Amino acid sequence: MTTAYLAAEEFESELDEELRLAGVVVGQRHGRLRISESPPVHAAWAANTWWDAERIQVRSIGHAARELMDRQRNWALYAPTLRGRAELIADKLPHVSARALELGEVAPDAPLGSWTLLERDVVLAAADCAVPFPNGVPRFVEDRHGPPSRAYLKLWETFARLRRQPGPGERCLDLGAAPGGWTWLLARTGAEVLAVDKAPLAPEVAALPNVKWSAGSAFALDPSDVGPVDWWCSDIIAYPDRLYDLVTRWLGSGQVGNLVCTVKFQGATDHVAAERFAALPGAQLFHLDQNKHELTCVILDAA
Repeated sequence: MTTAYLAAEEFESELDEELRLAGVVVGQRHGRLRISESPPVHAAWAANTWWDAERIQVRSIGHAARELMDRQRNWALYAPTLRGRAELIADKLPHVSARALELGEVAPDAPLGSWTLLERDVVLAAADCAVPFPNGVPRFVEDRHGPPSRAYLKLWETFARLRRQPGPGERCLDLGAAPGGWTWLLARTGAEVLAVDKAPLAPEVAALPNVKWSAGSAFALDPSDVGPVDWWCSDIIAYPDRLYDLVTRWLGSGQVGNLVCTVKFQGATDHVAAERFAALPGAQLFHLDQNKHELTCVILDAA
């Protein structure tokens, strides 16, 4: 079985090290794509993973397009080489809408496969991919006036990717909230938001009727003082081990319904720490297009 891992841009070395530590042997490199015959793994530093990929011998541009359409309708091209020929094939495939998502919209439900030209007459294609966006990159209609920072795009990308987000009547906790990018997005869903930070929120966020700010440290907060939350969110700047202790303390309290947090790395990537987050029950660990030298950890239905 062939699996292809597409490295997040500028993080090829992180993916290479992650795959090496997981015992994955990379047989071929194709731009940012790592192709392997080893048993598949979930690689956090992959922008997308192509499951059960197949090599298809093709005779012509038209033949390549027919082979892809015989497998399914929607395809995304990755073309680090042979771009001209690959685009001629792509032109013969059904159009896939690349419309940018409006605020609150999530990824389309239709399956999206990925393909590339390894050689002029060899297509590598996978109908089943880990991420519902072309090459792992979503497009958003950004709000450049409402949120106080662009950090809200990380949380929006998480919700869009998972096709799940808070709603009216739910309760959200945003730790390390200032200036309030994540709080602003959570409030836009109609949920009630408790924002915790030593620094105050931006005035326009603090004024939202479903937002309450509490001054203090996220690490000093006692879960029993807060009570149950449907969404536990954190974009705190903290060492991974300290964040892990905070996450496990809250999960152990039984007060958390769903969890989203950013795992930030300072200096070299701590793959051991990343693996600890990935090993949490029900955890998903991945690199968002909006992430920098950091990963996002999500646990749905934790309680």
